[in-house]
Amino acid sequence: MTTEIKVPVLPESVADATVATWHVKVGDAVTRDQNLVDIETDKVVLEVVATEDGVITEISQEEGATVLGEQVIAILSASGESETPAAPATAPAASANTSSMQVIDIVVPVLPESVADATVSTWHVAEGDTVSVDQNLVDIETDKVVLEVVAQDNGVIGKIINVEGDTVLGAQKIGELTTGASAGVSPTAAEETPSGDEIASPSVRRFLTENGLSASDVNGSGKGGRISKEDVEAALTNKKASKSEVKSAPIAPAAQTLGERTQKRVPMTRLRKTIATRLLEAKNSTAMLTTFNEVNMKPIMDLRKQYKDLFEKTHDTRLGFMSFYVKAVVEALKRFPGVNASIDGDDIVYHNFFDISIAVSTPRGLVTPVLRDADQLSMAGVENGIRDLAIKGRDGKLSIDDMTGGNFTITNGGVFGSLLSTPILNLPQAAILGMHKIQDRPMAVDGKVEILPMMYLALSYDHRLIDGKESVGFLVTIKELLEDPARLLLDI
Repeated sequence: MTTEIKVPVLPESVADATVATWHVKVGDAVTRDQNLVDIETDKVVLEVVATEDGVITEISQEEGATVLGEQVIAILSASGESETPAAPATAPAASANTSSMQVIDIVVPVLPESVADATVSTWHVAEGDTVSVDQNLVDIETDKVVLEVVAQDNGVIGKIINVEGDTVLGAQKIGELTTGASAGVSPTAAEETPSGDEIASPSVRRFLTENGLSASDVNGSGKGGRISKEDVEAALTNKKASKSEVKSAPIAPAAQTLGERTQKRVPMTRLRKTIATRLLEAKNSTAMLTTFNEVNMKPIMDLRKQYKDLFEKTHDTRLGFMSFYVKAVVEALKRFPGVNASIDGDDIVYHNFFDISIAVSTPRGLVTPVLRDADQLSMAGVENGIRDLAIKGRDGKLSIDDMTGGNFTITNGGVFGSLLSTPILNLPQAAILGMHKIQDRPMAVDGKVEILPMMYLALSYDHRLIDGKESVGFLVTIKELLEDPARLLLDI
């Protein structure tokens, strides 16, 4: 059986690529996941690996050739049964021990259409560890959510192919689980010391080459001496330190106190990089403007104080401020449908439903899960929905569906003490409402000064779609509904 070696799918912004380096030639025997060729684009270098063991029988595109995405560049013929030497007749015991073992591939879950690739975030096991069925083995981080890969059966982790930080694709094999084995009898236990290619992933090997190091120059901290990028960075640091000592040897030693002035450099997570990209895109691609107002929160605070115990007893959930905010926003969106719209190319898309994105702070960063059909929810339904989204965000359980869509965003910086801010649009939405800290301030009421709990409102909007009159009217409507919450119940 033959397998076509193809150029990986190129990003939308990349038209073609170049065959940079072939690491094999025709007639070479290769093993599964061995790097065959480097494909260079104007942004990155992509590695093409063997999908199975076999022999390279044809190379159709030489180094320097320009190729397109998914173009066939070589042929791999699978190794025949006759090429595999028969097991020695003197080892019946070994066959008996391994016959009941089965190797199961640990693969990346199928990624949604909108997600091109993912990153191996955290391995919770190491090679040789015994695991049980449904145990979480590794976290795979995408631009939006963290996916858990669990063990399909009881067994032992035989091999970890992609280490933390590696970029992987959907359904890609990243490790092996051996069933029917115990921690003391692992298929990898009797293997010889791995070669340089086996103790370092392709990305780490490239990192070694770029810095003029070989695998023997680095002390691997992983299982079986496996080398990570952190190990390479440590070796580079030691190398620079030794050079510095040699250069400074002839000079008289002088005491230099650095104190506690240390630095720590860590790569940005995929979520943080996505947040940064989207925020810059919102600033650069929209005509964003912010308008402000303030609202007297005393009527809502008095209403909560009067009914919070009865509300919690009846609905088994607390009566917070967010349910009032959401209800006021939904009513204002009904009155100003342009705020509930978005721009798609040269078209304006008006939405006849009310999916409200709620900004939630999580350990991984700020996310905006969506509260679906908020206009059809009761006050208790809104509170329960927001609570469930907050718990999912805290535990890293938000799904792609939870994060997709949304016509308008509410962000409440007041929970962190923010007095005033200018929120940035959550594309492709046209507006976002910022709530802030409730603070007692002296206010003029009927010619007298009263101390009232006041809160600033900030509405950021895309001026290409929403005019000043519409934005101010929308914000004033929210102010009036919050200052007289009976309007929300009477629909007036």
